[in-house]
Amino acid sequence: MKVLVADQFERSGLDGLKAAGCEVIYQAELKDDMLTAAIRESQADVLVVRSTKVTAPMLDAGRLSLIVRAGAGYNTIDVAGASKRGIYVSNCPGRNAIAVAELAFGLILALDRRIPDNVAELRSGRWNKQEYSKARGLYGRTLGLLGVGHIGREMIRRAAGFGINVIVWSRRFDGERRALTDAEAKDLGVEAALRQIDIVLAPTPRDVAAAADILSVHLAFGAETRNLVNAELLGRMKPGAFFVNTARGEIVDYAALAAAVRDQGLRVALDVFADEPADATGAFSDPLMAMPNVYGTHHIGASTDQAQEAIAAETIRIIRCYLETGKVPNVVNLAMRTPATHVLVVRHRDRPGVLAHVFKHLGEAQLNVQETENIVFEGAEAAVARISLDGAPSGELCGRIAAENDDVLDLQVIAR
Repeated sequence: MKVLVADQFERSGLDGLKAAGCEVIYQAELKDDMLTAAIRESQADVLVVRSTKVTAPMLDAGRLSLIVRAGAGYNTIDVAGASKRGIYVSNCPGRNAIAVAELAFGLILALDRRIPDNVAELRSGRWNKQEYSKARGLYGRTLGLLGVGHIGREMIRRAAGFGINVIVWSRRFDGERRALTDAEAKDLGVEAALRQIDIVLAPTPRDVAAAADILSVHLAFGAETRNLVNAELLGRMKPGAFFVNTARGEIVDYAALAAAVRDQGLRVALDVFADEPADATGAFSDPLMAMPNVYGTHHIGASTDQAQEAIAAETIRIIRCYLETGKVPNVVNLAMRTPATHVLVVRHRDRPGVLAHVFKHLGEAQLNVQETENIVFEGAEAAVARISLDGAPSGELCGRIAAENDDVLDLQVIAR
C-alpha cells in the first residue's frame, strides 16, 4: 500500500508506516496544484494530511481510497466529495485533547494573573507589584464548557484539581438544568472529579454563559456551530468574566466578542482566529489583539511533542488496520443510516456462487444492495447473509432465488 504524507509528520510515524509494510512518500510542503500532481503521479492509496486542504480535483487525480487527517478536525477536507467517490475519511479524535486542555488552562491562569502583561512590564524595565497583585483567584469559581468531548473531559479533570466547579452544555445531554448523574460521570470518565466539585448540565449554551465565571469553547466546527457564540450569548456573560476559545475561530462572532470586551469588560484569550494566515509564518492582524485584556496564541493547542507522537501512533493504527483488514477506524463519512427499507436474510450452504446467484436476481429486479454481511457457521458448511435493499423483494422473486439454486436453504424478508 502506497501512502503519501503531504504535511509535517513525526519521524516515528513515518518509521511506523514503513514497518507496517507501506511504501511511504513524504513531501510535507505539498499543497494546491502540486499536491494534485503528486497524487496523480504517485498513484497513492492513502493520503495523510494535517492542515493541508484536500479538494475535489485532488480526489479525482489518482486512486485514493483513504484520507487520514492527522488530528481531530477535518473541515479542510472535502468530505462530501470523498463520500461521493467512495473514499474513506478518517481522523485521530482525542489524541490532542490533553495538549489543548493544558493550553486552555494556561490561558485561564494568564487571564486571572495577567501573566503576559507582567512579563511585558518587566522586560520594559518597570516593577509594578501594586498593579499586578490584583487578581481574583480561581478556586471556587465556575467554569462553563461548551462541548464535553475529549477536550471538555480533560478540562473537567483539571478543573477538579483547581477546585473549580463546572457547568456544561452538550448536544449529547438534553433536559433541564441538573446535576450530572453518577452514570453520566462514569461515561465521561470524570467520576473522581464528581466527588470533588459540582458538575451541572445546562439546557442551552446561553445558560452556561450566564452562570460561568470562565467560558471555554470546545465544540467541533460545522453548520450548527458557526457563530454559535454570538452577541446574544456573550451578552448573558457576567461583567469581567473570562472567555477562552481553543476550538475554531468560526464558532465565535469575533465582532460581537470585541463589543463584549469593550462594553462588558470581558477578559479574552484566543488560540484560534477568524482569519488565520495560511502558512505557518506570516503577517497577522486582528482588531481584538489590539484591545486591553485580550491575549492570544498562534493556534498551537495541539502542538506538543506528546500530542504529535500520539497522533502519529493513531495514524499508524488506522492505516495498519486498513492494510490488514480492509476496515478503517474513526471513519467520519459513513452513512448513519442507509436508504435501505428491507433486509433479505438468506440462509445458505457455504458454496461458491450462491451469493452471486442471489445478487444476480436482485439486480434483474432493480433492487439496489445498500449493505451486506455474510456470517459463516462453525465448520464452514453453512452461512447466513443479511442483505439490505432499497425496496421489498417480492414473494415471486424470493421463490425463484430459492428454486433455482439448491444451496439456498431459506429466505426471509424483514421491513426496516
